[in-house]
Amino acid sequence: MVICYAYIILIIFISSKLNSLKQISRKTSRKFLHAMIGNLPFLIPFFTQNICPFLVAAPFILVTFLASSYSPFKIMNEKLKGLADITEEGHHLGLVFYSISYTILALFLASKAYVVAAGILPMAYGDSAASVVGGRYGKRRYRFLANKSLEGSAAMFLVSFSSLLISLYFFSTIYAFSFLDKVIAAFAASVVATVSESLSPLGFDNLTVPILSASTFLLVGGGA
Repeated sequence: MVICYAYIILIIFISSKLNSLKQISRKTSRKFLHAMIGNLPFLIPFFTQNICPFLVAAPFILVTFLASSYSPFKIMNEKLKGLADITEEGHHLGLVFYSISYTILALFLASKAYVVAAGILPMAYGDSAASVVGGRYGKRRYRFLANKSLEGSAAMFLVSFSSLLISLYFFSTIYAFSFLDKVIAAFAASVVATVSESLSPLGFDNLTVPILSASTFLLVGGGA
């Protein structure tokens, strides 16, 4: 748990420093934070108690809320200015939603870290790729509840699926399952994550993508 806390604090610190560099945008700093925090499921198998991942994640719901503009304690908002500045360009509750979704998955699925990864990695890496590719190369725009691009959605799916395959290969060396048996579940989860991201406005994809992606992975048999 100490290693996890130290890792999270280090990533927040690095992200805030990146945010202060003129050549690096707040968007890039925020996506770096999202992606690096997404690596935490890889540490879950090494905990001796299933409650520990929940205890790592839960406090950051409060921390990220106090860092947001919705905090009732403005002095805390100022003390956590580095973290608050990273979230300003996106929806102000984006990191709060991210913390909530991770906490929920860690609470109920810590015994199967690969299912937690099925929810978190599409958000961490897939959404980051969608944002970068869509922002730079997104020409074919579409809009349902949010303004997206086909290029960004394609990047979301490809990176989500790739990251899940890599994670499953890693977890198959720890848990008693065959990597190939989980490929279809990973594909389905990536499709649902992509659709969820395309339909979720105002930072709500930080909730919908992890929860729906992990749920799909379970429903298609990935949790067996």
